[in-house]
Amino acid sequence: MGTSVADGTQALAATRESTRRGRRRFWRDSRRRRVLALADAMAVIVSGVVVWASGAPPEDAAVIVLFIPGWLIVAKVLGLYDRDHRSIRWLTIDELGRIVGLALAGTALLATVLLVLNVKELTASAELRLWVVVAVSVFAFRVATRAVWRGMTPPERALILGEGPLADATRRKLELFPDIHVDVVAARESWSPDDLRVHDELLDEVDRIIVASPTLDERLLAEVIAVTRARQVKLSVVPPVRGMLGTAVQLSHVADLPFIEYHTWDTSRTTLVGKRILDVTVSCVGLVLLSPLFLAIAVAIRLSGPGPVLFVQQRAGRGGRPFRMLKFRTMEDGADNRLGEFVDIGELEEPAFKLRDDPRVSTIGRLLRRTSLDELPQLVNVVRGEMSLVGPRPEQVEIVEQYTPEQRFRLSVKPGLTGPMQVYGRGALRFDERLAVERDYIENVSVGRDLHILALTIVPVLRRRGAY
Repeated sequence: MGTSVADGTQALAATRESTRRGRRRFWRDSRRRRVLALADAMAVIVSGVVVWASGAPPEDAAVIVLFIPGWLIVAKVLGLYDRDHRSIRWLTIDELGRIVGLALAGTALLATVLLVLNVKELTASAELRLWVVVAVSVFAFRVATRAVWRGMTPPERALILGEGPLADATRRKLELFPDIHVDVVAARESWSPDDLRVHDELLDEVDRIIVASPTLDERLLAEVIAVTRARQVKLSVVPPVRGMLGTAVQLSHVADLPFIEYHTWDTSRTTLVGKRILDVTVSCVGLVLLSPLFLAIAVAIRLSGPGPVLFVQQRAGRGGRPFRMLKFRTMEDGADNRLGEFVDIGELEEPAFKLRDDPRVSTIGRLLRRTSLDELPQLVNVVRGEMSLVGPRPEQVEIVEQYTPEQRFRLSVKPGLTGPMQVYGRGALRFDERLAVERDYIENVSVGRDLHILALTIVPVLRRRGAY
């Protein structure tokens, strides 16, 4: 009897210690949830002001603001405060659908409550305005809030367990995506539970363990999970069968049994039609709205020196078929004929190259490249059907001729104005990393993914990272 009481006391003490450690380690997540809730409340207040400023009665704005607790409850039900800490990388764009759902459900709930209480009734136009304004405001406030949170909160401290290419790739991803907000403070090649217990003090210094080992035993992993749960340390595992799984897979479950489903079928016609509709619509609207900017850039280029406004070059399209790609000229006139002075395409170790600090680039050209404005004429290529808004970037024909059969997969779709390379590292990516993110895109093409990449393109363009 005494033994069971002692065991119970020890278990209770262990539980309390685990809870204490969890509170100490997970304070970042608690702060993020609080500031996101504050951001949502501020977004609702701004929405009420905007609805009032657009012509609605002041009492409508007051009702919208007073219903803040309802908005926050709906956000909680939709999981808008519980996703960041479950993923090593989670962006506001990843929850766009939930934000739209919050705006719709919150507006409907507010209208229902007012109807039941017989307080007042929102007009249909007011409900529509409210839905749109709340969705836009919540998205904008959450983007800003996550940026502020990263600025005021120290990054998580991570321990990488593993060695070889998988561990190196893990480090590389943490370097390429600072929004993950994780710093690697230690690394160990050995990662058995006994090793972890030996490094007890080290576990007290880290918030997350990332297993990136070329071998992964189920029993061993279960023990590591037990250790990290006991110590309240986050655990992320990079599958060692990365090459075997590829990117065209998804995980599903039948009861407790997981299934890995391989995407081995063609992209549906409806997806391709939807992608083309998106291409034509956005490109035509963009050409109209950006026409004053086009004119200003053209004037600046002509004033910068002799030569045409547009630079036209043969690039490889879908299936390797050449087409004439348009860009604003960023180099001195005739610079394309001087390429041999700087690089010998026939002697490249891999079929890709980028010249940093290219002396042929003009002053105005350097600005256009940094802001990616030189690529805007390719909207014409998109309308023509030679390119898509999203896809692998078009490469020179001479470069494509050097592709191995394994590398020609990137020619199976139309090249894009933007694409996975532009949002996952731009010029900072090595060629193998570029191929990896492009394969992931090609094997999982969808209209939703195109919209996702288009939205993600905004940040790297504004930050000008990897552009030269």
